[in-house]
Amino acid sequence: MLRTYLPAIVFLVLGGLVGLLFAVLNLLVGVRGRPNRSKTSPYECGLPSEIQRGFRFGISFYLIAMLFILFDIEVIFLYPIAVQLRAFGTFAMTETIVFIVLLAIAFLYVWRRGALEWK
Repeated sequence: MLRTYLPAIVFLVLGGLVGLLFAVLNLLVGVRGRPNRSKTSPYECGLPSEIQRGFRFGISFYLIAMLFILFDIEVIFLYPIAVQLRAFGTFAMTETIVFIVLLAIAFLYVWRRGALEWK
């Protein structure tokens, strides 16, 4: 039984050792400087951030993000069927068409309800 888990155990141990090695090397070799305002200020793409610490995103941001993840994951389910469609046969093709129709109906419903409108 240990033989079946041995590669996974070795992989986890080596991964942990590499992570620990990099952390120790960073402590030993890394440059230490005194933090000042310019070093600790947040930036994005090299530009100062305009978002203050107390800024909160609106609910529409999270709603669109969740819908994107939902539809993205559902579309990923189509890939295995597309790869092996001949092996699955007509039944899989019918089920795929039903799945795509239901996905389109859900997308139209979300669109008509205005969930994709940025407010």
